[in-house]
Amino acid sequence: MCLRIHELILLTIIFAGCGSPKEYLYTLSSSPASDSPGTLPTNALASIVVGPVTLPEVVDRPQIVVRVGPNQVALAEQHRWAASLKSEIPRVIAENLAQLLGSGLVSSYEQEVGARADIQVLLDVKRFDATVGEAATIESFWTIRWASGQPTTGRSVVREPIGGDGYDGLVTAHSRALAALSRQIAEAIRSGNATGR
Repeated sequence: MCLRIHELILLTIIFAGCGSPKEYLYTLSSSPASDSPGTLPTNALASIVVGPVTLPEVVDRPQIVVRVGPNQVALAEQHRWAASLKSEIPRVIAENLAQLLGSGLVSSYEQEVGARADIQVLLDVKRFDATVGEAATIESFWTIRWASGQPTTGRSVVREPIGGDGYDGLVTAHSRALAALSRQIAEAIRSGNATGR
């Protein structure tokens, strides 16, 4: 009788384990600058903060969202972001800008809530799309707010191919797209500082 109870408990544990599919968590990563960092001029403003970021509701969720047709998306239930995209995107862009501008005074909005920065980079992400095995696309309007002077605005559309069919490749492609977006923003910051904003 005692042996039978142990067998039932063991079977219950085995079946419980089989019923829970494995969940995979992903984070976006910064990319090392492809060329030597273009340091800011000596008259550059001291601090840069990236964020906040606005996102389309359809991708503002824990699950990775993939496009499966022109008017259809799917949620990858077992493939999720380890942190909110609203905190991941500014973190990665801040890390990229720090490398590209050769500055240690770049942070994300999440890190510097309430702090006043000399330069603030706002992002309005219109598309954060991916099709597994094809490409990741980021479309964003961005605004650089200077401590003094008129803001600088821009629009970037970046499409990066996805290597392979897995979600690792999809996340890597998104990270590369954010690196390309960061390079465009860094160039605008350099230009603004050169003109004495």
